[in-house]
Amino acid sequence: MPPPLPQSAPVTLRPIGVVQSPFSSTSGMPIQTVAAGEVQGSLRVFDEFAAGLRDIEGFEYLMLITHLHQATEKLEVVPFMDTQSHGVFATRAPARPNRIGLSIVQLVRVQACVLHFLGNDMLHGTPVLDIKPYVPALDVRQTERIGWFAQGLTRLPTTLSDERMK
Repeated sequence: MPPPLPQSAPVTLRPIGVVQSPFSSTSGMPIQTVAAGEVQGSLRVFDEFAAGLRDIEGFEYLMLITHLHQATEKLEVVPFMDTQSHGVFATRAPARPNRIGLSIVQLVRVQACVLHFLGNDMLHGTPVLDIKPYVPALDVRQTERIGWFAQGLTRLPTTLSDERMK
C-alpha cells in the first residue's frame, strides 16, 4: 500500500474544455442548475479530448465538474439560500478551498466538440475538469435528512447569486 499523500501536496488538474455562457459576472446568476432550467450554455471541449465524447449523445443529463475560477476560498459562508453562517462543506457555496463545482445540465445537442445544454449556472469561461453521464439509478438517493436546506429550499426559485462569495 502506498504511503498517504502529504496534506500540502498539490494536485494538478487540467481543463478539458470551457463553458460559453451568457453570464459574465457572478451577480444575478442562478445559484443551481435546477433553477436555471431554460438558461442555455455550451461546453467547447478541447480537440485533444474529442475522442472522449464518443457516445455522449445517448445521455439526457450530464454532470459537469468545474473549476470555479472566479470564486474565493472560505471555510465559513452565509449561503445564498440562508441568512445564517455555515461551514462551507455543509453548503454548495462556490467559495470553497478547492473551488470545485458540479452542475447537472440537460444535453440538447452535440455539434462536433461543442455540447449544447440547458440548466446553465456557470460563468462564461468556466474551466471544465471532467464530464460524467448522469444515471438516475446510480446517482439518485432518497433522503429526508438535508440539514439547513430543509428551510432554505423554499428560497431557491427566486434566489440569485450576489457578491457575498467574493
